[in-house]
Amino acid sequence: MTDRQTKILEMVNRYKKVKVTELSEALGVSQVTIRKDLDALESLDIITREHGYAVIKNMSDIGNRLAICYDIKQKLAKAAANLVSDGETIMIESGSSCALLVECLAKTKQDVTVITNSAFIARFIRQSGGGISKVVLLGGEYQKESEVMVGPLVRTCASEFYVDKLFMGTDGFIPNVGFTCGDMMRAEAMKSMAASARHSIILTDSSKFHELGVVIQSKLQDIDVVFTDSNIPHEAKIILEKNGVKVEIIE
Repeated sequence: MTDRQTKILEMVNRYKKVKVTELSEALGVSQVTIRKDLDALESLDIITREHGYAVIKNMSDIGNRLAICYDIKQKLAKAAANLVSDGETIMIESGSSCALLVECLAKTKQDVTVITNSAFIARFIRQSGGGISKVVLLGGEYQKESEVMVGPLVRTCASEFYVDKLFMGTDGFIPNVGFTCGDMMRAEAMKSMAASARHSIILTDSSKFHELGVVIQSKLQDIDVVFTDSNIPHEAKIILEKNGVKVEIIE
């Protein structure tokens, strides 16, 4: 995926439906070039084309979410991996940045055990191999598109463990309240996992600070560290730090 295609995808993801003419003007290239880029993105099953528009596909699909801000998410994953020690057992939730964290841990760490509610991440680990020696997949109701386990059984399974760190993604942010999720059952799963961890850590690109979300995932006082990029709104950074959250900014 080219840099321009990544920017197109970010715009379509933010606005859900964007005119070809608007993309052309914003990126300073011809509409013909934009249409070629949209053809390429459609072939990856990330967007769909309507007459004169580009429309985002279902972002519950983690494969689609991985493509958004991919380079930034890789940097977040690399930075967050520094918090994990060889031989440590950690919990990882189902966010797309978390999947890249797993990939990074597999390449840079030794004998790490991962407890997760994400079938996608469990499969990712199988393909990555390397430094992750064991994966524990929490049971629950399987959400097909996001490939994640949710529901009461996740809480039951998670309660059998206690770890130092839980890594999570997020869908949005409400100032002075906390982080949000677009799915109630996924939010409940994250709360269950957080109850079994000493520290809760969020990995998110800065675009999520412009989304409010609909379900409270984590209150500010429940989060210890946030990894994000330098485009985080200044007000959001101040709010986080005032509430005792350490903000780690990657460049």
